[in-house]
Amino acid sequence: MDAALPWFWVVYAVTGLVAGLLAGLLGVGGGVIIVPALAYAFDAQGIPGEVTMHLALGTSLATILFTSLSSVRAHHRRGAVLWKVVWRIAPGILAGTYLGSSVAAGLRSLALKGFFAAFLFAVAIQMMTGSHPRPARKLPAAAGITGVGLVIGGISSLVGIGGGSLSVPFLIWCNVAVRQAIASSAAIGFFIALSGAAGYLVNGLGSVGAVPYAVGFIHVPALVGVALLSVTTAPLGARLAHSLDPGRVKRIFAVFLLLMGCRLAWDVVAHGT
Repeated sequence: MDAALPWFWVVYAVTGLVAGLLAGLLGVGGGVIIVPALAYAFDAQGIPGEVTMHLALGTSLATILFTSLSSVRAHHRRGAVLWKVVWRIAPGILAGTYLGSSVAAGLRSLALKGFFAAFLFAVAIQMMTGSHPRPARKLPAAAGITGVGLVIGGISSLVGIGGGSLSVPFLIWCNVAVRQAIASSAAIGFFIALSGAAGYLVNGLGSVGAVPYAVGFIHVPALVGVALLSVTTAPLGARLAHSLDPGRVKRIFAVFLLLMGCRLAWDVVAHGT
């Protein structure tokens, strides 16, 4: 098993390029690409199957730390990030994400894969239909927005994403303009990544001793390979978000998510029977 074989670095690099672009363009954090790509790469390397999803999720959140910073900076320059909203929801996000990563550490890899497949189906359907909640209310008070942060953070940690597919609809529902919702979601994603990566690192210590180059549930070569490339394309995605209607891109991407979800679901069925 050699985690630094050339073709694995190519997988990490391509994954980072695509994830960074999507993070800036769609506000999805890139995790929906990173997690399955890394899971299959780890399987191909012979890493024990009982930890491949944990490693993919933890590494995904660690890479989003860098991707989100690059994306947030680009959005902030355009004045699109609602920092007051971000700071209000951050405490709930931090607590929910760390708690979710602690729960994930105790689950079977197959269960995490099934949960991720279901999540992909949900995201794909939303993207294909183009449905968004109607702006129907104002942002909740402190207790309410903390509760929302707990839920968004908890779910995001279980699927290794920056939370954009959850926080963007919530912000739109609360009368936040779409572009501001995407920009603010990128900032929220940083806090998800920070707490989630810490949780997977701490909870994975001692669990992956036989996996070379892993620290807790974070695979260092994959982190470096994905992060280095993702930060270069996140600003491009952010610029495109301000000049293009992302609707068509979302529908095309949704088909890809459905195919990935089917593949993961088949793995769960095949190995769970």
